[in-house]
Amino acid sequence: MSTTPGSSVTATAAEKPKQRPGLAFLAAWLGWAFDGLDGFLYTLVALPFVAQLMGLQPTDPQVSQKAAIIQAVFLVGWAFGGAFFGRIGDKLGRTKTLNLTILTYAIFTGLSALAGQWWHLLILRFLAALGIGGEWAAGSALVSETLPPKYRHWASALLQSGYMTGMLLAAQTVNLFRGMDPRWVFVVGVVPALLTLWIRKAVPEPEEWANEASKRELPKLSALFGPEVRKTTWQVLGLSSICLCGAWTILYFAAQLVRKHPDAATMNPSNLTAMVSGMVTVYTLWNIVGNFAAAGLTKWIGYRKGFVVMLAAALVVFIYGFSVPRSIPESQMWINAAAFFGLGVFASFPLYFPPLFPTLLRTTGAGFCYNAGRLVAAGGTLYAGTIDPGKAFYFVGFLYIPAILIAMTMPELPTKEEEMPSENPHFSTATSPTTPVN
Repeated sequence: MSTTPGSSVTATAAEKPKQRPGLAFLAAWLGWAFDGLDGFLYTLVALPFVAQLMGLQPTDPQVSQKAAIIQAVFLVGWAFGGAFFGRIGDKLGRTKTLNLTILTYAIFTGLSALAGQWWHLLILRFLAALGIGGEWAAGSALVSETLPPKYRHWASALLQSGYMTGMLLAAQTVNLFRGMDPRWVFVVGVVPALLTLWIRKAVPEPEEWANEASKRELPKLSALFGPEVRKTTWQVLGLSSICLCGAWTILYFAAQLVRKHPDAATMNPSNLTAMVSGMVTVYTLWNIVGNFAAAGLTKWIGYRKGFVVMLAAALVVFIYGFSVPRSIPESQMWINAAAFFGLGVFASFPLYFPPLFPTLLRTTGAGFCYNAGRLVAAGGTLYAGTIDPGKAFYFVGFLYIPAILIAMTMPELPTKEEEMPSENPHFSTATSPTTPVN
């Protein structure tokens, strides 16, 4: 038996389970999809549910403020969950952590249906967010370490589209439950817990992680800001923070923009919910198309140039498209464009960020940097909750200027399988020609 210094894993070569990249990808994709379902349900029923909990009308300014606070705290929980479970993922393994995160967000999303006060919902959404944030880091590292790199671009887009599929499920769930107490949509959030029963049996830990964990000690958290890795840490943190501000402007304020539009004031609440659900379905489909467009773009011209093109287009859409009040159909058109570019750029992140970090800092680094950006987005959500949703889109658009500048400095990754390192050379005595190109 070989001992594992960095974890409790012990196994002989003969006992190692067979690696199945397809199953690992499917497990991560399903985790992503349910991530989207449980993460997005609240945004679609935020105003009516919080209004019910407060005993006020959905149009009351206090409702908007409390709903925004809940969403901001949710994003804070997402950030902490990414960092916490990221560390767990490097210590215990990707598959075990994937299971823990799914159980966490499934249980606490389901319990949200029992909230009796608005602050009950706030606490439950925070706890659910811990799992949602951790799932991204564990799932992306699992796929990154099992799938051949030559499939990275398209697999990353497909993986990210799993989250969009979950959003579609959320929209259909809300539409199915329209006319009912909005709290009951959260009961559906318990379903992902069943997925863990399959993952536990079918998906082994990646060999890359198991090999590194058996011969190296887990690096300290401070290594993220050590001389070898800190440039990457700051680059990923900066790019993801700004992109997440744009993303959550779309995911949260698009629904509020329609619900608060003057033309919606006389609509029946059930019909208004159906309209919001339909709008979400359409812009989510545009987002999926944008995912694959971004994947093709980064494969064709490289990550750095591809990011710049997508972010520049998002800047134009946010600033010009929301510079003046528009009708509901016009607003929906610009929301679709924002989803194509502002959310589409995320297609490359799941399998681009993890390889930038050494193996035993992979889920810690990717999880911390990607999810810490939600703290910035949380602050933006709190502020934007006090202004018109259309103005929130407009002002966030200017953040894409520094995002473009950061994107110009991001490293490229090799695309051929034989060029990919199993370990960042900064943390290995061996030299490698495969270091990301800065």
